[in-house]
Amino acid sequence: MKALLAILITVFCFALLLGLLSIRSREDRVMTERLNYFAGGEQAQRQKQKLTPKALLYNCIEGIANGLGRLQQGKRIELMMQQADWPIRGTEFEAILLLWGGLVGLVTFLVTLKGAMFFVGAFVGILMGFALLGLRIRRRRKKFTNQLGDMLTMVANALRAGFSFMQAFELISREMDAPMGREVQLVVNEVNLGNTLEYALDNMQRRVASPDFELVVTAVLIQRQVGGDLASILDTISETIAERVRMRREVMTLTAQGRMSGIVLALTPIVLAIIMNIISPGYMRPLFETELGRLFMMGAIGMEVIGFLIIRKIVNIHP
Repeated sequence: MKALLAILITVFCFALLLGLLSIRSREDRVMTERLNYFAGGEQAQRQKQKLTPKALLYNCIEGIANGLGRLQQGKRIELMMQQADWPIRGTEFEAILLLWGGLVGLVTFLVTLKGAMFFVGAFVGILMGFALLGLRIRRRRKKFTNQLGDMLTMVANALRAGFSFMQAFELISREMDAPMGREVQLVVNEVNLGNTLEYALDNMQRRVASPDFELVVTAVLIQRQVGGDLASILDTISETIAERVRMRREVMTLTAQGRMSGIVLALTPIVLAIIMNIISPGYMRPLFETELGRLFMMGAIGMEVIGFLIIRKIVNIHP
């Protein structure tokens, strides 16, 4: 019963974390607060927000984020927020992770009634948050790479039709979906605000961190310095990127069996332990209640992780 309760509470907490990280209305909320400030209604707005639990949660996260911002000046998390396209600051993400880790640690402590398990649960909860962030970045980068060939084709066709490079980018920002359309729109906004195209493209490359797009940036910068037919260059790069995407998909197909083998080998002991515990509840008890059994469990978990990582390393081929 305790295990089931822990699972349900953990799922609820994870859903809460997803809800906090999926905030998409932050920019509108900030703009509304600024307009209310200049309209003289900021105090009334604050009093209204204090009456809602959502506003209290935002204020709590904002307070922790401000404290973290004064303690550290690192920009790595800020860049990761841009790469994941989450409209929150890096310090706010760290504040959410602290609250999430404390919540998971508290649930773990209430279930096990062991003080050390609080820190274990908090650590695991924080790792889950970073794993979710990494998954979001990888998925967005993959989607960006899949859109890159179409984007280059549109730019080349627009250049042949008489558009300038920035006019072609404005067309892409309107016609293509995120993440490509959003990233190109950020480049257009930076250029309109007075930054150079080179600086804006470098910022875009930092956000997407795509080796394929780095070829595009290099080609555009070289063409702007020495001249040449940019449309033909982009067509060549588009064909190269399409071939690399096809090769990646072929490699993924050929290594699918190895990747699935790693997953099956990692999950088999866990599934067998659950089944054996259901069939014979006392059979697995020595592994959890004796010192030698716990040592064997730690060794088995360690070897499971090492084996899984080795298999992933073998099948992870970068064409």
